[in-house]
Order: sequence, then C-alpha cells, then structure tokens
Amino acid sequence: MGDLMKRMMGFALFCFSMGMLVMLVLHSRFFGFLLLVLCMIAGYYLFCCDD
Repeated sequence: MGDLMKRMMGFALFCFSMGMLVMLVLHSRFFGFLLLVLCMIAGYYLFCCDD
C-alpha cells in the first residue's frame, strides 16, 4: 500500500509542477482561473464518476 501512495503523491507533484509551468507561460489571471475551474471539473468527473 505504501508504494501506491508514493506513486499517487508523485503524480500529484508532477501535476502541480505542470500547473506552475503553465501559469508562468500564461500571464492572465482570468485565463488561469478559467483553466483551474475546467481542470477541477474534469478531475472531479474522472475521479468520482463510474460511467
């Protein structure tokens, strides 16, 4: 079970760093917020929906 947790934390840190990279390139706060909301909605559906 510990190996699975390490992999999940590594994936989360990778996604976090990719988000930081995107925000360095994307200077607009509006588009950053829009991207954040879209990713949160997509992540919710991918994580919680079984269909």
